[in-house]
Amino acid sequence: MTAHPEIDQLDKQILAKLVEDGKTPYTDIAKQLFVSSGTIHVRMKKLEQLGIVKGASLTVDYQKLGYDITAYLGIHLEKSSLYDEVVELLKQIPEVVEANYTTGMYSIFTKIVCKDTNHLRQVLHDKIQKIQGIQRTETIISLEQTFSRPVAFLL
Repeated sequence: MTAHPEIDQLDKQILAKLVEDGKTPYTDIAKQLFVSSGTIHVRMKKLEQLGIVKGASLTVDYQKLGYDITAYLGIHLEKSSLYDEVVELLKQIPEVVEANYTTGMYSIFTKIVCKDTNHLRQVLHDKIQKIQGIQRTETIISLEQTFSRPVAFLL
C-alpha cells in the first residue's frame, strides 16, 4: 500500500470516526478530536478531492424489504476482452449489487440480491445468462452474513 503524503494522523482519525459511524456530525467529530468543525469540513473536502473518500453509502437490510436471497455468482467469460461489455450489461440489472474483476476461477464475481429462489432463477435465466460473452455461471447462495465491517487499519 502506498502512503499518501497528503494525509496525516488527523485525517486518519477523521476517517476512522466516519467509518465507524458515517452519520456522526462533523461537530461531534471535531469535539472528540479537539479541533474546530471547520477543520473537519476542510479535511473532508481534501480527502474527497484526493479520491480517498468517494461519497457516502447507506446500509440497507434487504431482508426487511422482502429480499431474502443473497447469492454470489462466478461468471466465466468466453474471452477476457469482453469484460467491459459484460460489466456494462450487468450494471443494467438492478439485482446485481456488486461486480469484481477477479483472478482465478472466474472472470467476474458478483453479488446478487433477490426476493426468493424463483426470483433468483429468473434473474439468472432471463437476464444474466443471456448476456453475450458469458460462457457459464456458478451460483453460491449465502445462508447468512455473519458479519460485515469496515477496514480497521486507519489509525
